Amino acid sequence: MQTHIASAPSVSRRKALGLLSLSTAALASGGLSAAPLRAATPADAALPAIRTPLDAMAELISGNRRFMEGRPVGPHRTMARVQELAAGQAPFAAVLSCADSRVPVEILFDQGVGDLFVCRAAGNVVTPELIGSLEFGTVVLGARAVVVLGHTGCGAVKATIAGDPVPGQISTLYRHIRPAVDRTPSRELEEVSRENVRVQADLLRTSSPVIAQLVREDKLMVVGAVYDVGTGRVTLLDA
Repeated sequence: MQTHIASAPSVSRRKALGLLSLSTAALASGGLSAAPLRAATPADAALPAIRTPLDAMAELISGNRRFMEGRPVGPHRTMARVQELAAGQAPFAAVLSCADSRVPVEILFDQGVGDLFVCRAAGNVVTPELIGSLEFGTVVLGARAVVVLGHTGCGAVKATIAGDPVPGQISTLYRHIRPAVDRTPSRELEEVSRENVRVQADLLRTSSPVIAQLVREDKLMVVGAVYDVGTGRVTLLDA
């Protein structure tokens, strides 16, 4: 199944939810197919034109599909690209991901230098510092989408569910993840992890007036997703 979304002029909440539904259905049928695959090209090849939040999500979906199917393009990974961006940056999307070493954000979305504005914290939690960073990535640098990216087998979520004593400052993460635990009666790790992504994405949408304004103006999408560390697949979540 192929859905042409890269030419959409703007994004409403209904369109955003439609994109998520299409992507979820595609994943259930065996692969991300909400956007066409780009043919293999040199590592310094340009990305498709990205003007809207839907354009940004289409490229992320397509990139993860390329990665998952073992056909990455590996764009923008040359010294020419490094030198090109020495004077400034304009990432097309931002990602708040867990700090887990098994979640290499640029690689799993098949992107390169300067394409993504990436913020990382164990448990992909939203804090004032990360809100400020993502405001910079969107309001100042112009990223068209923000993906809050959790993953399977998340240690921070597992530790929060257990609630056991841990060394140092690790337990400071618990208070950010605890709402997701409380909202998930089963306390099953992957269910709590998905709920945590939803909690953090909603917090990001509502805690930053400037991000909320961009969303209202159809200039930005904030999307929750989960990365499967065993398959390489990114699954988009509903709101």
